[in-house]
Amino acid sequence: MITLSDVTKVYNAGRPNEFAALRGVSLTIEGRTATALKGPSGSGKTTLLSLIGSMARPTSGRIALDGTVISSLPERFLTEIRRRTFGFVFQQFNLIRGLTALENVMIPAYPTGAPLEQIRRQARQRLEMLGLDGKAASKVEWLSGGEAQRVAIARALVNDPAVVIADEPTAHLDTALSREFMEIMAALRRDGRTLILASHDPLVYESALIDRVVTMRDGRVVDAGTGP
Repeated sequence: MITLSDVTKVYNAGRPNEFAALRGVSLTIEGRTATALKGPSGSGKTTLLSLIGSMARPTSGRIALDGTVISSLPERFLTEIRRRTFGFVFQQFNLIRGLTALENVMIPAYPTGAPLEQIRRQARQRLEMLGLDGKAASKVEWLSGGEAQRVAIARALVNDPAVVIADEPTAHLDTALSREFMEIMAALRRDGRTLILASHDPLVYESALIDRVVTMRDGRVVDAGTGP
């Protein structure tokens, strides 16, 4: 369970360009559910995802993971929680050109200290799960858009995270690939993972996969939806 209590995020505090990206957000996300965050650009969806995934800290308020407050933990502990608990699928994929699909998937697992062969095996398993075993040795710039998206998903899963976070995951995909992405997410949901997806795409937030739709505007939750 992830709980946010009166969370705010202010950038450039005290400066003329001060901007409040989140304003007093309180929200509880149950484990093993699929939640969609929707709202216009600038509504705070991406900022909220970054705070939930421990990629940034709130300016005020608290964030708890399974009852433990994590928003005030030292960075060394936060890094470990981020690595073990969360898998991230970014809008731009963020794959490293010049590296193979397998090498890209392996990257998040290096800091765990696991033996290289174990990391390679985990990465291959994730690629095989997504039907990309034949593309492991391909440079990522040679892949199609759908293949690159699946490599990004495999990379997010390499450390076996309990929570998968995706920011506008279908923004650069056509309808067929968007539906394929949602089928992969449905499989992850059945596997017991918690999904949090930010999107303004109806294919995402109107999907039967989604248990709850949270609507945001101007840094606030204007409709928290209903849980499963």
